Amino acid sequence: MKVDASLPYIVSLSLIAAVGGFLFGYDTAVISGTIGQVSAKFDLDALAQGWYVGCALLGSILGVSVAGRLADLVGRKNVMVLSALLFAVSALGCAVTESFFSLVNYRIIGGAGIGMVSIVSPMYISEVAPAGIRGSLVSLYQLAITVGFLAAYLVNYQLLDWAASGVFRASESWHLYFHSEVWRGMLGMELVPSLFFLAVLFLIPESPRWLVIRDRLSQAERVFGNLYPEDRIAKQKISEVQQQAAKTTETNLGLLKNPKILRPVLYGMGIAVLGQFMGVNAVLYYGPGIFEQAGLSDGDALFYQVMVGLVNVLTTILALVIIDRVGRKKLVYFGVSGMIISLFLISFYFQFGASWGWSSMFLLVLFLVYIFSTAISISAVIFVLLSEMYPNKIRGLAMSMAGFSLWVGTYLVGQLTPWFLENLGPSGTFLFFALMCFPYLYIIWRKIPETAGMSLEDIESYWLGEKNEKTNAS
Repeated sequence: MKVDASLPYIVSLSLIAAVGGFLFGYDTAVISGTIGQVSAKFDLDALAQGWYVGCALLGSILGVSVAGRLADLVGRKNVMVLSALLFAVSALGCAVTESFFSLVNYRIIGGAGIGMVSIVSPMYISEVAPAGIRGSLVSLYQLAITVGFLAAYLVNYQLLDWAASGVFRASESWHLYFHSEVWRGMLGMELVPSLFFLAVLFLIPESPRWLVIRDRLSQAERVFGNLYPEDRIAKQKISEVQQQAAKTTETNLGLLKNPKILRPVLYGMGIAVLGQFMGVNAVLYYGPGIFEQAGLSDGDALFYQVMVGLVNVLTTILALVIIDRVGRKKLVYFGVSGMIISLFLISFYFQFGASWGWSSMFLLVLFLVYIFSTAISISAVIFVLLSEMYPNKIRGLAMSMAGFSLWVGTYLVGQLTPWFLENLGPSGTFLFFALMCFPYLYIIWRKIPETAGMSLEDIESYWLGEKNEKTNAS
């Protein structure tokens, strides 16, 4: 695929923005290694433990609620800078806190950083990326999230090993953080990637499309000139953004009253929340407990969960490579079909497998097929679609609305999954997840166009009815 752009420069910008995804993943996953120690330190009951784990989700909902509007007002880069500062403050505060109340507050601050970066990083990448490779570059963000998960698990493991071996026992400076209360070191280590993210953000320009919308044309021309070395292409990009922006003169709220604009906003919110109820976060959060309900020991359950995480990372890499070649919708059709089949079989296993003498290894295979199907489809596609399917003028606000739906769905799944497992059992829970795949598939099939290879301005024209729907909605 021929792309008339400075690919090394564009890839470097995308990688820098994707560091936000790494922090997203790390901040989300690091909590798993600290629950027992924090509970012992502050004498937490079950309700307080749940609040410690879930408070960051509240911060994420708050962060995503304002991220889009801020991105439209002050720019994509500035909001990423703000999120990096929030991550740094959260990491440092969690490491030195003396009370559970302040620990929760710092976790909420970190959660706000997650919410902001989950919107603005993929948005920035989509606005600097050429149409032909936009899906792959935005998928770097999802890959960074999975790497952040893995990094948190490895850091937790290493710090626990150091604490057990007494490496820092004799050091007064580090004894508290890496020996007696190692949970402080786990949470505090996020300061390192946070400061790195903050530093490298000053090396990248503002989104050129946002600059055009704000009539900062000389800056936009300079940025587009770096992205597309041919002067003709840079000027053409500015002209395309200006022409498309001129067709929508309303305010953000006025645009939402336009049914042609409201449609993609509602579709985006729909797939964002439905994607959470198809089971992936339930498996990632509660996997060991689910495996134990299948009769596995603690050690085997943790090993199975490591395998799930590894397949998640490797499959995300595969999705990154093929998403622009295969297309968003075909990946969803393939992956969600695999999710439906594996979820039905997992439900069947929990209902009949034990009495029929089925091996637990068969359950592992089913879960790995499910994670593969999820990682190559909805997990890889969601941030790509949400970052590219909205008009330039309203992209920030629309992504905030979709992101709000996504985080509310994540929160609900986290809260409801234990109830599902207790009242519906594993079999009924996974049957429910399988059924939730069908409305998701319908929206992708009937309501959303294939955006691979289309410029952001062409996608906007599609929603405004200026493109042939039969041609684009394949």
